[in-house]
Amino acid sequence: MKANCWYGKHDVRVEEVDDPKILNPRDAVVKITSTAICGSDLHLYDGFIPGMEKGDILGHEFMGEVIETGPEVKNLKSGDRVVVPFTISCGECFFCKRGLFSCCENSNPNAAMAEKFFGHSPAGLFGYSHLLGGFAGGQAEYARVPFADVGPIKIESDLPDDQVLFLSDIFPTGYMAAENCNIQPGDTVAVWGCGPVGLFCINSAYLLGAERVIAIDRFPERLRMAREKAKAETLNYDEVNVSDALNEMTGGRGPDSCIDAVGMEGHTHGPVYLYDRLKQAMMSETGRPIALREAILACRKGGTVSVPGVYGGLIDKFPMGAVVNKGLTIKSGQTHVQRYLKPLLERIEKKEIDPSYVITHHLSLEEAPKGYDIFLNKEDECIKVVLKPGSNGAK
Repeated sequence: MKANCWYGKHDVRVEEVDDPKILNPRDAVVKITSTAICGSDLHLYDGFIPGMEKGDILGHEFMGEVIETGPEVKNLKSGDRVVVPFTISCGECFFCKRGLFSCCENSNPNAAMAEKFFGHSPAGLFGYSHLLGGFAGGQAEYARVPFADVGPIKIESDLPDDQVLFLSDIFPTGYMAAENCNIQPGDTVAVWGCGPVGLFCINSAYLLGAERVIAIDRFPERLRMAREKAKAETLNYDEVNVSDALNEMTGGRGPDSCIDAVGMEGHTHGPVYLYDRLKQAMMSETGRPIALREAILACRKGGTVSVPGVYGGLIDKFPMGAVVNKGLTIKSGQTHVQRYLKPLLERIEKKEIDPSYVITHHLSLEEAPKGYDIFLNKEDECIKVVLKPGSNGAK
């Protein structure tokens, strides 16, 4: 089969690789019909995530048709159309039973490696380094899906792939980030980053009862989509001081909740940014927590800072004094996708949201290297790329 493989910083290649096989009685093999490039894939592309090996198959947002199941998979059969969560979860451990699927104790075969970085291992993830299991990803024609009796959700309606694909990651990620804010009627929520996850944070904040959402970015196409499609008020941090603007917009109190949907490759201006870039280049910090620092300092006293943005390890100049003295709550985590699949599918079916609006580019699988390049460099107003194995990239 063909698959998009990682070979180093800014080096991905579509190659012929072995077809996946059933290795465990709880496995399934899925023929992929749609797969996406996620913003967190760019952290791999930029070389910031440890544990990658040459030839690793990328991708963790995918869906398709079941073509084979192991003997213990009773809920799926050949021909079923499914969306696959990016978190691989057993469904039986202490954490899975509590709905904390991304903390699964049994799905990362390289748990000892992850424990050295994090203290305890999270769940295995598709296509996201050997630190998190070394599982082949979904930017391919086929994928093996472990614990298929727990993860995938069947799509039994005629909804097109584009409307349900993002149940695999970014829609539940945005929703969980907003849910972590404990939004009350009348709340104001500020969201740093208007990429796809940030956009779904905005949508989800409104779905959960926020009165106002203020979105922060610098790319005109992203800010325009946040205004026109997600109905947010917007701030361009190239043009205003974000902290001053948020104070003015909230009567000096600050937003009730702040969401960092940027993560480890944040951008700003001036010496702080240069400092973070230098420390990151020297490998003395793994992330540039620019949005996180701003969110903590901007959030009102007693508020919540929610962090769906990816961080891989150590960060510097974390404003812990503000967290303590303002009485802030910080909530984060890889998304417990399986918890949200059914309720969010129902919201799509009820037409409360159409997640496909974030897609700006459809490409063939063979064009994956081009997709990574234009997504990274924000060319052609690229916000979200969907790859279509076995096609010319058209819907």
